[in-house]
Amino acid sequence: MSTLQFQTTKNQENYFLSQPHQPFFTLGIVNSVLFMLVFALSYKGVFSLHVSVPFFHAYSLIFLVFTNFFIGFLFTTFPRFTQGEVIKKDFYVNLFYANTLGAFLFMIGVFTTEILVVFAMILLFVAQIFMVLKFRDIYANSRSQNKKDPFWILNAQYFGLVGHLFFIASILGLLKLDIAIGISFYMYLIFLTFSVAQRMIPFFSHSLEPKDEKFISTVFILFLVKTGLVILQDVSYIKALEIAIDLIIAIYTIKEFLRWKLPMFNSPAILWVLHLGLFWLPVAFFMSAISNALEIFLHVDMYFLGIHLLALGFLTTIFIGFGTRVVLGHSGQPPHASTFEKNVFLSVQLIVVLRALYSVSIAFSWNLNFLFDIAFTIWLLVFIIWGCRYGKILIFKK
Repeated sequence: MSTLQFQTTKNQENYFLSQPHQPFFTLGIVNSVLFMLVFALSYKGVFSLHVSVPFFHAYSLIFLVFTNFFIGFLFTTFPRFTQGEVIKKDFYVNLFYANTLGAFLFMIGVFTTEILVVFAMILLFVAQIFMVLKFRDIYANSRSQNKKDPFWILNAQYFGLVGHLFFIASILGLLKLDIAIGISFYMYLIFLTFSVAQRMIPFFSHSLEPKDEKFISTVFILFLVKTGLVILQDVSYIKALEIAIDLIIAIYTIKEFLRWKLPMFNSPAILWVLHLGLFWLPVAFFMSAISNALEIFLHVDMYFLGIHLLALGFLTTIFIGFGTRVVLGHSGQPPHASTFEKNVFLSVQLIVVLRALYSVSIAFSWNLNFLFDIAFTIWLLVFIIWGCRYGKILIFKK
């Protein structure tokens, strides 16, 4: 290799690791394709895994896909929220290597032995501990006068640790998987995304309406109750209580979102996708209430309708919107959504609709199994195409 080639490669590597969002977004994109592909093929019976399919699906998406996106975004923004010090490169690079190794070992383990799966999970859990301790130190040394939003972001991270530990306990047969999923999904994934979104979206939208000071704490309590009901859903009357909580969350959040007077119908695409993602939250809880009512009165299984509306409609839409904005902004480009980005945003909404219809199909025995195939294929295409488009920016700044 010539000297020029060596210097070029070195510069490319240095740029890839120069900002925390670049390696973690890249890892999140790769994992979103690989782990969804493995899940879909195992779900279709193409091959079997050494862990259960629900365990693989939940754990891989929560801690190998979305957690890496969280790290990339929050390592960039959390120090700004708190007016704290920038996270040093050595720290986030080592964390990236640990997460990459953990993901690789987990993937190998699900095809070979459960022992390797457990080892990979412990490695990822330890890495997450270091991540949360870093957030805690930044929060504790914050110079900001208002630490309310960082406080809730940090608390969501604590629940992420608890959920991760419970996943390890569940694979060892010490705890029910439903408990690990309930805490990790609602109190970590969804509440953390909500905590960031309720701060950033009004700011990006130039909303001047003052927020309800008790809004985020009230939602936190409602999420806690919701999580408890999900964990205890085997009890006969729990479904009725869960319907009530779902409706309260839906009504309370949409009322507050509307009060912000966001410019939903006259904003650029880079903003309206965030507005759309935000309003998926109350819609998802409203549909969760309806699906629970149908399960009670019609004795049908709505096949995780509410969960997927939250995971795809709220979570994935918000992440695609924020991720696009961060990649463009931190590479020196204006945060503008072209026709390409608009098509990606709309494709995510198509995934939401198709996955919802698949749940309805399962419930009423329509046998429209091709809806699942189309939905997961579009998921793969979205992250492959989006990744190819922005991977060049994340890795090479091209």
